[in-house]
Amino acid sequence: MLELDNVQVSYGSIAALHGISIKVEPGSIVTLIGANGAGKSTTLRAISGLARVRAGSIRYDGQELTNLPAHQIVARGISHVPEGRMVFANLTVLENLKMGAYRLKLGAEFQRDLDYIFGIFPRLREREKQAAGTLSGGEQQMLAIGRALTGKPRFLMLDEPSLGIAPILVKTIFEKIVEINRQLGMTILLVEQNANLALEISNHGYVLETGRIILADASSALRQNPQVREAYLGR
Repeated sequence: MLELDNVQVSYGSIAALHGISIKVEPGSIVTLIGANGAGKSTTLRAISGLARVRAGSIRYDGQELTNLPAHQIVARGISHVPEGRMVFANLTVLENLKMGAYRLKLGAEFQRDLDYIFGIFPRLREREKQAAGTLSGGEQQMLAIGRALTGKPRFLMLDEPSLGIAPILVKTIFEKIVEINRQLGMTILLVEQNANLALEISNHGYVLETGRIILADASSALRQNPQVREAYLGR
C-alpha cells in the first residue's frame, strides 16, 4: 500500500534520513521505533508532504506521492496525527472533529462517523462542547485520532500517541488503535517510543538509528531480538 524507496531528507545541511526503504502492506500495523532524533517523525512528515524529500521516492497505491503538497496527500486518503496532538485549543471537541472533515460535506455520513468515534472514545461525547485546550493529554490524543478519522482516511499515521499521557490511559489508547485497525481495516503506520507496546500491537517493525534502518522484521521477532531487547525493551 505504501512504499518508501531510498528516501533522503535534510534540514538545511543536516541529513535527517540517509536513504530509508519501508513497505507497509494493506490492513497492517507497522511500527517505527528508535531513540529521539533517529528520524521517525521525519519519515512521517516526508510521507505527508511536510518535509521535502531530497532523493528517493514515496509511492502509495502504486502512485507517486513524493513532494506532493500536503493537502493533495490528505485527499489521497492519508491522515497524519502529529506528535504533540496539535488540537485547535480554542475550538470545541465537535469543532475540532468537523475540521478533520473539511474536505467533505457534513451530512448523514459525517454523523455516522461521529457516532463511531464517540463509540470508541466515549469521553469525547461527554466533552463535545468543551474547548479542546481544557482536555487532559489523553483526551486530546483521542480527539486528535478522532479528527484524523473524520477525514475518512484509508491510511493512518500516528506519531508518539503515548507521549505525555498518564499510564492508565496509554493502554486504552493502544487498545483503540487495534480496534480501529480491525474494525475499519485501517492501515496504520505507528511511531512510538514505547517499543514494547508498539511491537505488541504491530505486525512488522523497523528500527531506526540516526536516519538509517538498522533492523527490519516481524514485530514478534523483533521483540525476541537481543539487540532490540537490550536497547529498547529494557530487558
